[in-house]
Order: sequence, then C-alpha cells, then structure tokens
Amino acid sequence: MTATTPNHGGGAVPVQMPEEFSPRHLARRLLGLAVLLAIIAVAVSSLPGLGTLRSRFANADAWFLVLIGALKLASCLSNIVAFREVFCRRMSWRFSYQLGMAEQATNVLLPTGGAGGLALGAWALRQGGMSTGHIGRRSIAFFVLTSLPNFACAAVLGPLLAVGVFSGHVPVALTVAFSALTWAAVAVIAALPRVLGRIDPSKPSGKVRGRLRSWAVVLENGLRDTWMVLRTGRWPAIIGAAGYLGFDIAALIAGFAAFGGGLPLAPLVFGYVIGQLGGLIPLPGGIGGTDGGLIGALVLYGSPLSQAVAAVLAYRAFQLGVPAVLGAFAFAALRRTLNQSSSPAAACEPLAEADALPVVDLP
Repeated sequence: MTATTPNHGGGAVPVQMPEEFSPRHLARRLLGLAVLLAIIAVAVSSLPGLGTLRSRFANADAWFLVLIGALKLASCLSNIVAFREVFCRRMSWRFSYQLGMAEQATNVLLPTGGAGGLALGAWALRQGGMSTGHIGRRSIAFFVLTSLPNFACAAVLGPLLAVGVFSGHVPVALTVAFSALTWAAVAVIAALPRVLGRIDPSKPSGKVRGRLRSWAVVLENGLRDTWMVLRTGRWPAIIGAAGYLGFDIAALIAGFAAFGGGLPLAPLVFGYVIGQLGGLIPLPGGIGGTDGGLIGALVLYGSPLSQAVAAVLAYRAFQLGVPAVLGAFAFAALRRTLNQSSSPAAACEPLAEADALPVVDLP
C-alpha cells in the first residue's frame, strides 16, 4: 500500500507503508488471532479437568458479558480523546479516531509489547504533515500520561493494602515489593527531566553519542510536556487517560460479575495493575503473558482459580476483539485518508511551536 506525503511543488510523492503495517500483514495477524481464540474456546469446552470452568461459562450472565464489550469500547474511545488532546487539538476527530483506533489494533496484532501502535502513529502523523520533533516529544508525553493512572493505582493502593486499610486477601511481601518498585519508578521519572536537561545536544561528539544526545533531548521535552498537561489542567487529556484505565478495570469487574462475584475492589485493582505487566512480553496481543499475569495476580489476591480464569478469558476476548475489529476498519479508513489528502495533520504543524506546551522548571 502507498500513502502520500507533501512536496514543495504542491503535488504528492507516493511513499511505501512499512511492511509490518501493511493491510495484508495485519490481516494475517487478525486471522491468526481469531484462530487462536477459537482454539482456546475449543480447549475450554472439551479438555478433561475443566468441568468447573465449563460450568461457570454455562451459567454466565449474558448481560454482564455485553457490558464488558461496552466498557471496553468506552476505554478505547477514552484513549482516542487523550491522543487527540496530547498531539493536536486541531486534528479532526475523524482522523484522530482512525489513527487512534488503528494504533490500538496494532498493539493487539503485533508482538511488540505495545510499541507497535506508537510506531504506526509516528509514521502516519509524519506522512500527514507533522514534524518529527513534535511527534517524538508528544509520543513520549502520550505514553507517560496514559501510564500514570497505573502507577498511581499501584503507588497509592499498595501501601494501604499492606497495612490492612482495605479488606481482602493480601500477600504482604509481594504488595510491598511492587509498591516499592512503583515509587522508585516514579522517582526516576520525576528526576529525569532535570538530569537530561544538563545534556548539551550541540556539543561535538561522535555519531552514536550525537544520536543518544538527540534522543535524550526528545525524552526530556516529552516528560516536560507530560508535566505541563497535568499542571495546566488539560482535562480532556487527563480524563481520557484516566478513562482508558478506568473503563478497562470496570470491564474486568464486569467479567467477575458475569461469573457470580468478584474480589474486593482494592485487591482487584492492584492485582489488575500487577497482572497487566505480563503484556510487556512481546507476544501478539500479550496472549499468554497478560492472561497468565492477570490470572496469577488475581488468584494471589484471593480469587478462586476457576472464577479468575473465566473472568479473565471473557475480559480478554473483548480487550483483544474490540480494538482488533474496530481497528481493522479504522486502518482501512486511515489508508484512504492518507491517499486522498497529502497532509491530514498539516493544521497541527504550527502547534509544534505556537501551541507547544511551555518548557518550565519542574518544582
């Protein structure tokens, strides 16, 4: 497939879409995902020793299963709201939806531990007329902003669970360890802008060091942009990032409700945050990593095994299926948009300067 990029002569120069983002490649991935989900369904329905699990599925509340899908859709749309607000408020909602949903589908279909969506977004925005520097710093800001609610849940809930403020089964050593790691990560992220700010990108150096210096400057600017999103109260971005996580957790809660109950809220949320770390393993859709991580964490925090497996499998079917299916259509629409318009994000280019979040000293 080819898209277009503007040239100074007023025409459009065809450019080749990277192979990993080609419609044929992603279609194969989508088919593979469907086959894998079908195999899991057959295994659950036929393998010996899974009678309790089959019984839970046979008695599932269909309305809660529908609710899982609705909540996952709300999570995907929240992500798009945050995406548009961080990258460019002048970008059309149509283009924002196409690109944002296509990014989420890419994260499901490509074994990149979540980096595939950012790479697709950077490529499409560049073809759409946005500068590389603006894309780089805002990609970092978007990634950090949408990760902050996870850090906040772990940082706040962990200590409270460890000292017994909330009810439920709590493995204290594990909770303390993950809480400590979270606070350490927060401290590193908070300190990075000051540390990176001491790097002079104009200082003569070799090719490798020069590239590292350039990346350090982009990272610093992206982290400062994240801070300013929070400090200046860009509520669509903040609410979008919170909704992206909140609706996803609500979908898992609905999964437990569909099979007869669930955990107390605080242990469930903390187990969710820990379990999602399995998605960092570079597997398509995090299948195996995320599922195993969630089931293991939820069992550790008090869920019966069969209920955790049933809830996670139902939740994951929608977590993978909704962005994959909607993203496939969005990807086709994005392809048409890039072919028909030489610069669908061109209106954003002045924002790299005029609407850029100001660089300020951190407190």
